[in-house]
Amino acid sequence: MTVADEFDWDALRDAAVEVSRRAYAPYSHYPVGAAGMADDGRVLVGCNVENAAYGVVLCAECGMVSSLHATGGGRLTRVVCVNGVGDVIMPCGRCRQLLWEHGGADLQLMTATGVRRMADVLPDAFGPEDLEAVHGD
Repeated sequence: MTVADEFDWDALRDAAVEVSRRAYAPYSHYPVGAAGMADDGRVLVGCNVENAAYGVVLCAECGMVSSLHATGGGRLTRVVCVNGVGDVIMPCGRCRQLLWEHGGADLQLMTATGVRRMADVLPDAFGPEDLEAVHGD
């Protein structure tokens, strides 16, 4: 199922392509850029940052979410991720969970097959409300 709207996805993709050029990917040689729109209209970007200890890589989406909070917080409403040649790519499983946490079920994600809601990309997701149900916080 795809989501259609009048949003300028090309401009958001262009921001992701631009930031992908700043990725630090000396090990995988697979630069990634992510760009997102916050609920207040801010455009946020992030790129992957690798490390010689492979498991401590920072995904582009992590940098974007960090930027979200560093610049005032809020919620993500739209996100696109690209590889080093500008192709739209799907976030990894860890980053899908991260996007759910900071955008929720209605976050719109550009995918290779069109724009999809996070609820469709990550059905039956685990989120803060699951913790609240147990802890009552």
